[in-house]
Amino acid sequence: MKNKKNVTLILSILMLITISFSGCAYVGSEVNELNGSITGNTYLASFYTNEGEKFMDMTGQKINLSANIVKEPQYSSDGGWGYTKTLSSVVTITIDGNEVESCGSTIIFAEDGLTPEVDFKNPEIINSTTDGSLEDNTLIAGIVNKYKNYYGKPRVIVVQSEWGNLICAYSGDKVYWEVCQDLPKTTKLMIDGKALYIHQATFQIFDKNMLK
Repeated sequence: MKNKKNVTLILSILMLITISFSGCAYVGSEVNELNGSITGNTYLASFYTNEGEKFMDMTGQKINLSANIVKEPQYSSDGGWGYTKTLSSVVTITIDGNEVESCGSTIIFAEDGLTPEVDFKNPEIINSTTDGSLEDNTLIAGIVNKYKNYYGKPRVIVVQSEWGNLICAYSGDKVYWEVCQDLPKTTKLMIDGKALYIHQATFQIFDKNMLK
């Protein structure tokens, strides 16, 4: 009887965890992976120059962004030459079965329904103050913000070209971000359930309340 109660308790805890994470932005990110095997997600791929000028748009329902691996010669400590595998700067984009090779251009992949803030004005100065509360302590804030990111929180994303020219800005109430480990210079964000990929660009992500 005791074992049955323990099993029931464990199942209840697992159910609560599942329910609590169902609204988690991290889980939404895993569901919305930019992968050619996923259908129904239409993306707008916008290409920009180093000056931040858009020169091409592409759309598709099945889009995949993949890295290219190259072998580079490397001198080893034992006095011999060998090769090491590294990520190339060239990425391959597959759009509905067609391929595009890209190198150096800033690319923004925005899921259908995700639009930038057309009236955003980049502030020159952001002033922040604290009332001395414990939650503003940098050590505590770092831990709290790490977990808040998994659930998503109100944030603003400012995207610039590699030369620092403003391209666009996005904002959302539930924003989650992560660095793509298998793709060079690519960051993934979930903005209110919509996926945004930023490739080969500079950007800033900051809490919305800093603009108040």
